[in-house]
Amino acid sequence: MANKIHSTAIIASDVKLGDNLVIGPYAVLEGEIVLGDNIEVGAHAVVSGWTTLGRGNRIFPHAAIGFDPQDKKYKCGDKTFLEVGENNIFREFCTIHRGTLEGSAITRIGSNNLFMAYAHVAHDCIVGDGCVLANSGTLAGHVTVEDQVIVGGLSAVHQFCRVGRNAMIGGCSRVVQDVPPYSLCVGGPALVYNLNAIGLRRAGVTAESMKHLKEAFRIMFHSGLAKNTAVEQIEKDVQLTDHVKHLLDFAKASERGLCGSVKEPSSGE
Repeated sequence: MANKIHSTAIIASDVKLGDNLVIGPYAVLEGEIVLGDNIEVGAHAVVSGWTTLGRGNRIFPHAAIGFDPQDKKYKCGDKTFLEVGENNIFREFCTIHRGTLEGSAITRIGSNNLFMAYAHVAHDCIVGDGCVLANSGTLAGHVTVEDQVIVGGLSAVHQFCRVGRNAMIGGCSRVVQDVPPYSLCVGGPALVYNLNAIGLRRAGVTAESMKHLKEAFRIMFHSGLAKNTAVEQIEKDVQLTDHVKHLLDFAKASERGLCGSVKEPSSGE
């Protein structure tokens, strides 16, 4: 289908356009941009830099996608990249920045994510699929977010932290260490309260898998054991399902350490 481009939109000559695009009033596309099919760019939104957007993305008014990183190491004009998958939604005033160091740096976003108003993804971040960053949720540089994560409104994740799959971070949280997969975390600093049972059920995790994860969480976060000792006990005493293995692999790979935990777990409901 033909593209619908408003007469006031500004599109640089080196932008590569897909099909069935809708470009709104006063939108600006500048740089070596590649747009897939079925993309919407709202009024006054700006896409810049070396940015690739897969099919089906929706960019709402006043969002800023693909701009220079807010990093003093970045040299103006360096060729760094932003790659975005398919069917993401970027609401009003979102800011998504490219990588920092020329030749190797990239910010990468997967597919089917929702970035609510004023959400920010900084340089060199990796975001998986099916995530939600609520209003003013913020990822600092070099953050990795796995699949199906929810970051609550006004929450901030510190540089180089990781957030494991199916985790949920409550609103107004300050995340300074790795958030374990499948967890409910909240606070300043964020603490692990329990397994994200509702989120896991919605993701189709079986009751049997949930049972083994709950036992692994009890040992890891509510037994008082040091991380390495807890890992050893889980490997010995808990059935190593795929979910439990991922939790253990995530914990072993942690460089910043895992978020602390409350003494008594919540119900997880």
